[in-house]
Amino acid sequence: MTLTYLDFDYSEDTQGIGVSDAMASPPRAQAAAVDAEIALVLDWASASFPDRRGPVGEGGEWDYDLQHVQEPGWRTVTLSISGTQEFCGAFSLRFAVESGP
Repeated sequence: MTLTYLDFDYSEDTQGIGVSDAMASPPRAQAAAVDAEIALVLDWASASFPDRRGPVGEGGEWDYDLQHVQEPGWRTVTLSISGTQEFCGAFSLRFAVESGP
């Protein structure tokens, strides 16, 4: 499955921690498709880096923040995934996200 709704933008802090952010605001009829993409990304991260989720600054390999805002007729979803260089490289390969210079 390729990503249709989630389009990630990559940034990196001075310590090499990468963050990929995506936002989607589909009509309610397409909410299930967005949810499927979110599940795909998070399932991949959990399977590829098992038992290594946690704040990257505290020794974790990856972590995420997922926010939903429900409005009449649509929902806005933001997904931020942070990770080490190893995680971000693998994430970039899997989901075609530009991950650095």
